[in-house]
Amino acid sequence: MTMQQRIETALAALGTDHLSVLDESHMHSRGLQTHFKAVLVSPQFEGLNRVKRHQKVYATLGDLMSEFHALALHTYTPEEWAKIDAAPASPTCAGGHD
Repeated sequence: MTMQQRIETALAALGTDHLSVLDESHMHSRGLQTHFKAVLVSPQFEGLNRVKRHQKVYATLGDLMSEFHALALHTYTPEEWAKIDAAPASPTCAGGHD
């Protein structure tokens, strides 16, 4: 199972209306399966600010978080998603070899 599939499987526990996990490692210099973007739409985000939503996602991923370098999160309630219907594009990595 790829890291992308492992992340998707874990995040499905949030009862998502929409879930996509993209492997964006090719846009960065840290190797394969290191950078991901997740778009989640869940009723569980109702009433939560962005920080609380991200904390919920991180808690759901648990130990898996230590197995990759970066995760760009885009979290929406079903109502918010209906208004935009797409997550913003990811910027190209500025380089960074930390």
